[in-house]
Amino acid sequence: MTEHIRNGTAATEDIERETMRKVIWRILPFLIVSYLVSIIDRGNIGMASLQMNEDLGLSKAAFGFASSLYFVAYFLFEVPSNLAMQKVGARLWIPRIMISWGVVSMCMALVQNTTSLYIVRFLLGAAEAGFFPGVVLFLTWWIPSRYRARIIASFMVAIPLANFIGSPLSGLILSLDGWLGLRGWHLLFIIEGLPAVLLGIAAWFVLRDRPHQANWLNAEQKKWLETTLETERQQQKNIGHQTTWQLLRHRQIWLLALIYAGASSAGTTISVWSPQLLKSFHLDNLETGLFNAIPYGLASVLMIVWGRSSDRTNERRWHTALTLFIIAAGVFAAFVSVSLSATIVILSIMLIGAYSMKGPFWALTSGWMRSTSAAAGLAAIGAIANLIGGAVMVNAYGIINERTGSHTLAMLPLAALCVTGGIAVLVMGRQARNAQLHEKQVTH
Repeated sequence: MTEHIRNGTAATEDIERETMRKVIWRILPFLIVSYLVSIIDRGNIGMASLQMNEDLGLSKAAFGFASSLYFVAYFLFEVPSNLAMQKVGARLWIPRIMISWGVVSMCMALVQNTTSLYIVRFLLGAAEAGFFPGVVLFLTWWIPSRYRARIIASFMVAIPLANFIGSPLSGLILSLDGWLGLRGWHLLFIIEGLPAVLLGIAAWFVLRDRPHQANWLNAEQKKWLETTLETERQQQKNIGHQTTWQLLRHRQIWLLALIYAGASSAGTTISVWSPQLLKSFHLDNLETGLFNAIPYGLASVLMIVWGRSSDRTNERRWHTALTLFIIAAGVFAAFVSVSLSATIVILSIMLIGAYSMKGPFWALTSGWMRSTSAAAGLAAIGAIANLIGGAVMVNAYGIINERTGSHTLAMLPLAALCVTGGIAVLVMGRQARNAQLHEKQVTH
């Protein structure tokens, strides 16, 4: 009997290992490349600003406002987008998102003045809204929870990797100024927007909505995966079934959004403003792009390591909180930095914190929600956090920097947000653990 059980367990482990290998290699590389293009297209306005701001006569405050409009639109359309994806499926909705944002991103080359920049930037946010929470929701349909932190971290490595690749690439494209009679920043938006359209077309052929539709899994593998995911869905109790309006009023949703806003703000603010910060050290456009890539390269590696650590120890709370405290520490360290090398080190510290936080945080969050609430809940958290990080913080940075001339003072609101978020996740995690212990005591 014991030998039979042992053989059965070994067979199940073999099925799990082979199933997850197929699932990961089928969907993860494509999603990483797609998200990489997404981050390049939303963030390349930072490198474009090295030419574009002068051509359009933009002040720092006006540039900050233009950059933030993307996130205002993202906030307004993110939840409806995810609800639509839950209804029509990822195979249809994700290609729609990708093709539309690619077209709008290319249209950034057509802006002629401040007003047209505001309009197109807003449309870009509306077009792309829902892609990230849609992918996180999609992963809950395919990836068991014990794999989720490392998978989400691997997917989100596209964020720093996009800047690692995109900054030098954008700097190189800017150096082609005058080619075909176009300014460098015109070429930047056209060349970097086209891949989204092509990948959107490919998504229809690569993605499937649910495991039972995957013709690349055999019947045994489909059964194991669907059974595992269904068992997990039945065990999720923290945030149960809620209407969209109930979720938007739910205390935990707003606390989770506040927590995520720290990392979101750090990544977005640095992406938009670091090219101008580095340019102030009298670098040319290509040098600015190359130096700007260094912190993102380091963050790309360490966020994977941190996500694996979170999965290996099955610990989410401290893995999330510590990264937020690291971001705040980087801001305070900037007060003693005056050199280019020290600035790159500080940017690296902040970005390592910002991106390492994402895998443990989204694994923690998706595990707290039932499947019926996940679509709206995940989107609501991302939308609120991006509004705070992308709209409020990017604007605040531009206004403070313009009035004080100090990049460091402009980052102080970011440090306060990260410290608050770090404390909040520790308190929430402790309360959730105590509630689970109480439930077990009542059950027994």
